[in-house]
Amino acid sequence: MEVELANRVLALTPSSTLAITAKAKELKEQGEDVIGLGAGEPDFNTPKHILDAAFLSMKEGHTKYTPSAGLPALKKAIINKFELDQGLSYKPNEIIVGNGAKHALYTLFQVLLNDGDEVIIPAPYWVSYPEQVKLAGGVPVYIDGLEQNHFKITPEQLVKAITNKTKAVIINSPSNPTGVLYTAEELMELGKICLEKNILIVSDEIYEKLIYGGAIHISIAQLSQELKEQTIIINGVSKSHSMTGWRIGYAAGNKQVIEAMTNLASHSTSNPTTTAQYAAIAAYNGPQEPVEEMRQAFEKRLEIIYDKLVAIPGFTCVKPQGAFYLYPNVRNAAEMTGFNNVDDFVEALLVEAKVAVIPGSGFGTPDNIRLSYATSLEQLESAVSRINQFIATKIKI
Repeated sequence: MEVELANRVLALTPSSTLAITAKAKELKEQGEDVIGLGAGEPDFNTPKHILDAAFLSMKEGHTKYTPSAGLPALKKAIINKFELDQGLSYKPNEIIVGNGAKHALYTLFQVLLNDGDEVIIPAPYWVSYPEQVKLAGGVPVYIDGLEQNHFKITPEQLVKAITNKTKAVIINSPSNPTGVLYTAEELMELGKICLEKNILIVSDEIYEKLIYGGAIHISIAQLSQELKEQTIIINGVSKSHSMTGWRIGYAAGNKQVIEAMTNLASHSTSNPTTTAQYAAIAAYNGPQEPVEEMRQAFEKRLEIIYDKLVAIPGFTCVKPQGAFYLYPNVRNAAEMTGFNNVDDFVEALLVEAKVAVIPGSGFGTPDNIRLSYATSLEQLESAVSRINQFIATKIKI
């Protein structure tokens, strides 16, 4: 039986991240020694005190429904986190807990957008931003963050992209896939335009705890009361506390928006997983040393592998300040090895060199690739060695 699917899903673009991951997994199952650098999650287990709290919550019988917007105790922990980290003050009715930050974003766009509403998305962008906007009937409008400007958009670019249909702009700092951070000054300039044009700011801050080289994470919401009221912050415990599989994220901001998101959640997911919420409470209220230990490990890997990466023929790379990705431009490497485009270069890397990376075409910049250093230093160094050997062999041919 052939089923006629809804137009909204027929228009979706398959995830390049998942496609490469699936291909790499298939090769591994065939016995191939594949090094996977596509992971978007820390390679550390969830800290023990969080695991213990989850187990205890189940033993104590906390296995039933919770409020749709999340447990009051978890909201309180999130509110305390905002006060401690950014000096931001939120009320419980300005917080909604979702099944991961991705779900919080999805729900936000569903309650925010009408057909034809535009959302400005700086490129490179996380692969799900445009698809979530389209699923809500919105129209993604892209601004190219130029490599010479460290992939960050300028006020001039933002002004030019705004139309009478613009509803929101997404700011992702630190960025997936580039790892770059916006400074307070840069955010203020962009924020002034959003205030003037009455455009909602969606600030994705999921990587805020993974910052390197003495850089400082600034939330645009902490720059002024006006910007706080204009901003919906998206965050969660997935990256900061190595809890990707627990699926706890949240949104903070305008209570009218949060109420609408809560109403939608009550008819879609009922509530985030109860056990995972108790784990998230422990994540925020418990010791933070594991977060810092993980951050230091990522920074060490970055400092070692970055120099090796930029020494690969045909590779150039803006050095990231956060997250756990490298996003080199490999157009020259692809051309010198006889490939017409980077996507074909990536395919050959996987099949011939057994190194899995993500093509930049899925992030809006087809000359780049994304490599995750959320894996062991040994694996990273081996991957660089294989890429070097692959390029050297192709050039000789």
